Amino acid sequence: MLTINNFINGRYVAPVSGQYLDNHAPATGAVSGKIARSGAQDVENAVQAAWAAFPQWSGMLPDERHDILRGIADGILHNLDRLAEAESADSGKTITTARTIDIPRAAQNFKFFATALLHFASESHHRPDALSYTLRQPLGVVGCISPWNLPLYLFTWKIAPALAAGNCVVGKPSEITPHTAALLGDICNAAGMPPGVLNILHGLGPETGAAIVEHPRVKAISFTGSTRAGAEIARVAAPVFKKLSLELGGKNPNLIFADCDYDKMLETTVRSSFNNQGQICLCGSRIYVEKCLYERFKKDFVEQVQNIRVGNPADPDSRLGAVVSKAHFEKVLSYIDLARQEGGTVLCGGHAVEMPGPNQGGWFIAPTVIEGLPTSCRSNQEEIFGPVVTIQPFDDEADALLQANDSPYGLSATIWTNDLNRTHRLASTLQCGIVWVNTWMLRDLRTPFGGVKNSGMGREGGWEALRFFTETKNVTIAL
Repeated sequence: MLTINNFINGRYVAPVSGQYLDNHAPATGAVSGKIARSGAQDVENAVQAAWAAFPQWSGMLPDERHDILRGIADGILHNLDRLAEAESADSGKTITTARTIDIPRAAQNFKFFATALLHFASESHHRPDALSYTLRQPLGVVGCISPWNLPLYLFTWKIAPALAAGNCVVGKPSEITPHTAALLGDICNAAGMPPGVLNILHGLGPETGAAIVEHPRVKAISFTGSTRAGAEIARVAAPVFKKLSLELGGKNPNLIFADCDYDKMLETTVRSSFNNQGQICLCGSRIYVEKCLYERFKKDFVEQVQNIRVGNPADPDSRLGAVVSKAHFEKVLSYIDLARQEGGTVLCGGHAVEMPGPNQGGWFIAPTVIEGLPTSCRSNQEEIFGPVVTIQPFDDEADALLQANDSPYGLSATIWTNDLNRTHRLASTLQCGIVWVNTWMLRDLRTPFGGVKNSGMGREGGWEALRFFTETKNVTIAL
C-alpha cells in the first residue's frame, strides 16, 4: 500500500495528527494507498518553512531561478513514464492521455515560466521634472490549490508562475489524485530547489485547503475547482483583502454552422466532448447545430461516439477510462437520470459500463449523447463534468448566440464556421473568457486563461499569471 506524506522544507513528513485518508483506484474501486490528512498545524509548519526560504529564493538572480525551474521541467520529462503511470492509476484517465498530454504539459509549464521570468519587465515613465518606474515584487508566501481532473498539469500551471515570480508556495493537490504532486518533491530536490520554497500538503478541502486560505501569512490564493468551493474561498479571503484567482466551472457551448469544415468539426467535437471522460472544465458539453445540418450531424456524431472504446486505463488502446471517484460516478449517472426526467432522449450511452476481470469494480460510464432538452433545464444549466453532452438545433446566428449565453457559466466557447464576419461578431458577443474558432484546446501559454460569471475571476497564463503573483509598486524620483 502506497503511503503519501507531506513535503515540507524539502523533506517528506507524516501529518502531525498521524491520520490518513484512503486513496482509491478508479479503475478497480479498491483502496490503493493512504494519503496524509493534514490540519492547521501542518499548514503552519509549511508556511513557516516557506517564509524562512523566501529571502533566499526571492533574492536569487533571475537566471539562477531559471536554471532550477528548467531543471524541474527536465526532471518531469526524465520521469515521464513513472509519472504517467501514477497519473493514470490515480485518476482513471488513460495511460495514453497521461503520457501524451498531462505530463508533457506539466513540464512545459515549468519551461515556459522559467523562460518568462528572464523577460518579465516593468514600465518607466519619464518627464522633464521626474522619472517614475514600476517595481513588481513577489508577494511572499502564496497558496496554490488544484483539482483532480488534470492533477500534475494544473498543479504545475499554478506553482510554476508563483515560483518564477520569486514567491514561495504552499500547495495542495486534490486529495483524490495526490500521487504525481507527491512525486514532484523529489524532482524539485534533484533540480536544486532550496528547502521550503515549495511545500506540498495533502488532505481534505474543508480542512487543509481551508487552513491555507485562512492563514494570515498566505498572501494570495490561486484556486481551480468547483464554483461552490470558489465562493467559499472568496467569502473567507475577501474581508482580509487577500489576492484571489479563481478558475471555476464551465458549461461550454459548441456552435456548429452549416458552412464549417465538416470532417474536421466532427472529429474535434467528439474529442472536445469526451476527452478525459469529459472531466475537463473546457469540454464542450452543450452542442448547438444549425438546423439544416442537425440530422446529418446527429447521425454521424452518435455513430462515432458509439465506437469510442471504454476500457482499462492502462491499455494503450482505450480511449476512455474511469471517472475519478465513486461519488462522481454516482453524480454523473444521477444527471443522466435527471435528463430523462426532464424529457431528454438518450441517443447513446446513458449507463455504467461493467468491465471484466480486475476492473470489474471500476467506475466506468459509457459516453452519452442526449437530445430534446430545453435550454433552461438543469441538465443544460448545471455542470455535469462527465462523459455527457446535450445536442440541440438552432435557427440562425441570433438563436445560437441566445442559447449559448443562456448559462450561469462563461468559461469557453467553440465556433465552427468559415464566415469571417460571423466569427468576429460571435467572438465579441459570447459571454465567456476563451473563444476557439475551428479548433479546440489549442493553448498558447502566453495568452490569458479564465472565465466570467460563475466560471471565476482573474486570469492565469503568460504575463497575467506573473502579474497576479507580484505586487505593483510605483517609484517617482524628482529630477
